[in-house]
Amino acid sequence: MAYERELTIGSEIARKAGDLALKIREGNIGIEIKSDESPVTVADKACEKLIVEDLSAAFPGDGMLGEEGAMKESSNGRRWIIDPIDGTRDFIRGTGAWSVLMGLEENGKVVAGHAYFPAFGEMYSAAKGAGAFHDGKRIYASKVQTKSEALICCNGLGFMHKFGFAGALVDWLAGFWTVRSMGGCLDAMMLARGSADAWLEAKAMPWDLAPLKIIAEEAGCVTFDFKGKDTIYGGNFVICVPALADEMKRFTAGA
Repeated sequence: MAYERELTIGSEIARKAGDLALKIREGNIGIEIKSDESPVTVADKACEKLIVEDLSAAFPGDGMLGEEGAMKESSNGRRWIIDPIDGTRDFIRGTGAWSVLMGLEENGKVVAGHAYFPAFGEMYSAAKGAGAFHDGKRIYASKVQTKSEALICCNGLGFMHKFGFAGALVDWLAGFWTVRSMGGCLDAMMLARGSADAWLEAKAMPWDLAPLKIIAEEAGCVTFDFKGKDTIYGGNFVICVPALADEMKRFTAGA
């Protein structure tokens, strides 16, 4: 299987980091506020350090890009993009909707990734051409064909007012079968396993998106930013089943 070693070792590292986060959460998690007003904890920093050290030992030529500042140049065209705790606010509040995200980028394309949810003990993973998996079981996107039968997830509602489509958002959402906002990474994995059909993410960095992109795509979804571009660097994101792609692109084009 493609990237089998990366998936095996990456899974072990993600679980190890998740265990560390859970252990830290039992004590003082040391909340600080970053320059972008988002929270960071002792666990975010400790888990990123663990992930970077273990990945560097296993894949010494690979570069690193982490949310908490990890930066290492690649010598082979490969780079791991890391969010040690995606959903820090959920981690702080104990909702369970947070995950350890690790995506492998090769020559500018995400080719493998993990999303591990420590509170639930659930692992999602995928590699280019090898399919997407939830705890070792192959997963697939839903077969939903129309907006009226689709479950849409919205993340970053507090940032939606910044886009040109903001005034039309509520009426547009009313046309879907139902709307849910469970949490960014959790919403995205609901799509990958066929429990949801579209995901609108108003504010996201590459480390929020890298593994979610490959997992969703390998499950049969399509991904793009609000401008319709195939990128994790646009600052926002859409994941949906293929039948809803035109609808999602039409609406977000008003961004």
